[in-house]
Amino acid sequence: MSSTGIASLDQILNDGYPDRSSVLILGQAGLGKQALGYWFIRSGLTQGEYCLYVTHRSVSDVIRDMKGFGIPEDRVPEWIAGAGSQLKCDLRDPTSISYNIKQALARNQGRRIRVVTDVLSPLLVLNPPDSMYVYWTQLVDEIKKQDAVILATGDEEMHTPAAIASMEQLFDGVIEMKLYEQGLTVTPLLRVRQMLGQPPLPGWFRFSFVRGIMEVAPSVT
Repeated sequence: MSSTGIASLDQILNDGYPDRSSVLILGQAGLGKQALGYWFIRSGLTQGEYCLYVTHRSVSDVIRDMKGFGIPEDRVPEWIAGAGSQLKCDLRDPTSISYNIKQALARNQGRRIRVVTDVLSPLLVLNPPDSMYVYWTQLVDEIKKQDAVILATGDEEMHTPAAIASMEQLFDGVIEMKLYEQGLTVTPLLRVRQMLGQPPLPGWFRFSFVRGIMEVAPSVT
């Protein structure tokens, strides 16, 4: 198992994400999906694993965001980014993104590997869904041939239900995040829709960010 980097989420998932698995984080923009990626990368770096972050944003923007969630800058992953990295993430050229990822993994064969990416939704918007289904099927399969876990984030409101359902089929785990509104109260919630090797986990969990730590607890709603 690969620790999520969040102790309370590890407990829910029986010690973390399964080895050689793919996990999709879904939800609206601004809910903290990227934070799950940040802590997952941070946990891997702390354990000396090879970590690759693939983003359409600039390296400086991601690092600034990480600091906002209380994650220090003392350890950083290898980057494939829109700006500020040696390897470029060009959303107009999905083939180059896939190639760079595979080359990075090949250079690190024999190590435990973690990959986090936020390019799933942008690529799905810019390209036909059928071609992206094939693209992600091949890429996820290649990554899982290594001793690797890939975590991808997706903005659910940007896509049709059919496109989301197709993407979900490609991943071993799906975690959904949403806001629950009751009167004037808004509660951020998380649920594990599926996870390789585990029975379904019914119900939602509350999550919060307190002093640089993400906490996940059973919901009372």
